[in-house]
Formats: sequence, C-alpha cells, structure tokens
Amino acid sequence: MSYIDIRDVSRTYRQKDKVFQALSHVDLQIERGEFICLLGPSGCGKSTLLNILAGFDQVTSGTVSIEGKPVHAPTIRNVTIFQNYGLLPWRTVEKNVELGLESLQIPAEQRHEIAEHYLEVVGLQDFRHHHPSELSGGMQQRVAIARALAVDPEILFMDEPFAALDALTRMKLQDEISSICRQQHKTIIFVTHDIDESVVLADRIVIMTPNPGHIKTIIPVDMHGQRDRTSPDFLHIRDRVFEAFSLKPEDKTEYYI
Repeated sequence: MSYIDIRDVSRTYRQKDKVFQALSHVDLQIERGEFICLLGPSGCGKSTLLNILAGFDQVTSGTVSIEGKPVHAPTIRNVTIFQNYGLLPWRTVEKNVELGLESLQIPAEQRHEIAEHYLEVVGLQDFRHHHPSELSGGMQQRVAIARALAVDPEILFMDEPFAALDALTRMKLQDEISSICRQQHKTIIFVTHDIDESVVLADRIVIMTPNPGHIKTIIPVDMHGQRDRTSPDFLHIRDRVFEAFSLKPEDKTEYYI
C-alpha cells in the first residue's frame, strides 16, 4: 500500500433539491517524499480532494488513508497552508511561528530555538520582532511556511498559496518551497491552476478536469535539481500539460487554466 492511498473517491454535495458532484471515482497513490501538484481549472475538485486528504471534508464514497489509517479529521502531523496565510496580527513573526509548538506544549526556550531556525530557513530572521501588517504578502507567506515547518509535519497540504502574489515574488517562493521541502524530505500536496508552477514544483502533475471532477491524466516531471524555466526539458513537459488540456502554448499569454 502507498503512503497516501486514494481509492474510488467520490464527493457529492446536496443543496435543497440540487445535487453537485465535486469528485467522481478518483484513484491516486502517493509515495512518501513526493511533491504532487493537483492542477486544473476552477470547479475540477482539486481543493475538495485536498480538503478530504487534510481531514477537513469527508468522502461520499470510496476510501482515503495515510499510512494505512483512514483519514477522518485534521491532525498536527499534517499541516495545511492556505492562500490567506492565517497569521495572527497581534503576534510577532516569531510568536506566529511558535503557535503550533505551543499546542504541542514545547518548552519556551526550545520553541524560541526552533522558531529562530525556521525563520533563518525562510530568510526572515531579521524580521522576527515585526508584526504581519509590517510585512509584504510574500514575506507573510514565508512566515506561514516557517510556522508549518516548525512543527515538523509529515505532510504539507498547500491550497494555491502563491496565487495572490505578484509574478516575481511567486517565482521566488516557488523556488524556495521546492528547495526547502526537498531538503527536508517532506511529502507535499499542492493545489494550483498555474501550469508553469506545476512544472517547477512537482514530481508528478495530477491533471484534473470538471463536470464532474476527476483525474484525466498524470504527468511525471523527469527533471532533477534546479529547474530552469527556459530549458528544453521544462518546455517539453509544459507542452505535454497544454496538450492534456487541449491548449496551445502560443494561444496563451498567461499560463493559467
């Protein structure tokens, strides 16, 4: 059995007399340490699948398990990073990073050491006494990443965490999260609608399409180390993704779907 095992998962929502099927018969197996991008347009069920994996939602039918154990609720072992950062405005950067450690009842001195380490990892050690309102959007997202890594999660679930950032900041954070998580051998499930982002980050790109949401195909990203966005290998994989959506790269000025 795989580390994360998704078997014949469907999710249906009922609102009064209407029925909406967000997911239909999804099968996916994920190994420990993989970086998986769920890629697709709005309404394809990628965020629904992420929420089910993270324990915030439940399947209508099928099964989801992590290390052979059914997923029923969120756990501190697996952390979700959302697009809105989720920082507490009245706490400093350092105290925001310590938040999860407090829930684990880590002693104060050890919390401080761990927070210092991960602020250095994300390049924000000089901003530890600042408050979120004093930081740019990209810096706030780095604080959220540091807070998530500080509790040493086994899995990071990330729901379009860079979507609201400007292009240059987004590219910088893509490179940073790829480097950090691979160095620390984290398992990442990352939701995106940005084709280039998926090629930069993923070991495998899981392409989802709507009506109802299902997996259309899975594209392995056979590149190692630093990913050059202008390399022939990168452009070849990106073109394969376009083909999977029946798109032509020359028809798009922004590589979103």
